[in-house]
Amino acid sequence: MRRSIRGIVTTRPIRAARRLPRAPRSIAKGSTLRTLLDRDAIDCLAHNLSLAHPRFDARAFRRTATTGLAPLGIMDRGHHLARAMRAHLPPRYEQAARVLLRSLTPPHGTTDRLGLSVFFYLPHTSFVSAYGLDPAHNGGRDPFEISMKAQYELTRRFTAEFSIRHFLLHQQSRTLAVLRRWTSDADPHVRRLCSEGTRPRLPWGMRLQAFVADPRPCLPILEALRDDPSLYVRRSVANHIGDIAKDHPSLAFELCERWLAGASQERRWLIRHALRHPAKKGVKRAIRIRMHAR
Repeated sequence: MRRSIRGIVTTRPIRAARRLPRAPRSIAKGSTLRTLLDRDAIDCLAHNLSLAHPRFDARAFRRTATTGLAPLGIMDRGHHLARAMRAHLPPRYEQAARVLLRSLTPPHGTTDRLGLSVFFYLPHTSFVSAYGLDPAHNGGRDPFEISMKAQYELTRRFTAEFSIRHFLLHQQSRTLAVLRRWTSDADPHVRRLCSEGTRPRLPWGMRLQAFVADPRPCLPILEALRDDPSLYVRRSVANHIGDIAKDHPSLAFELCERWLAGASQERRWLIRHALRHPAKKGVKRAIRIRMHAR
């Protein structure tokens, strides 16, 4: 780009923008989620990584990424593209993770109407979960801190609720300590991760059997977020309690009964939403709590 400054002509390169692929706001009838990680997404991924890492071989990456892609569903495509990134990014995990961080588009400023373009970051979270725990992928150095930093940034653009579960499985106390700190973060996407990522029975996500057996380690997170200013976060808390109610109904009912004391209208909605399924099944205690929460 040529600019004139006090009569002097200078040349300054234009910084190319990171891109997201085109995507609908919702899946149309007859379509599948797999199309969200197709050639357009691979082109955007190659473009963004090239901007973040000048030695990145975009052409070779495209070949690797498209080979064997066609029959895969959305989740498997995420894993497949993570392996392709692994093959073409710096071999040490921490260096590769920093390239990923430099390649990101700006974080979302809202929690609604995000559409489906955010699935572009599914391969990034798959990369973190696959390679971000084992020091063997990082020259023998513990990769936990850079992995948590990556998931913090990714959840502001998509969600890290799937990748964080691998860290809860293998390093539960360490990961919970970070999530408890994040419950006071300014970004509602980050606060929601604290509740959604620890759900025992997250749809699409790996089941956390330790929390299915004993959900009490997650209760401090739910306590911290029960009156969150964002409905986006409070809905996640309600769904988490709904998960608990499937395996430990008495614990879920006791929690909701205690939360009724001095409850705002927002918290009362949360309680009703949390116990809607046992109430539909005719569980009398759930029905009674929901009546008191009106």
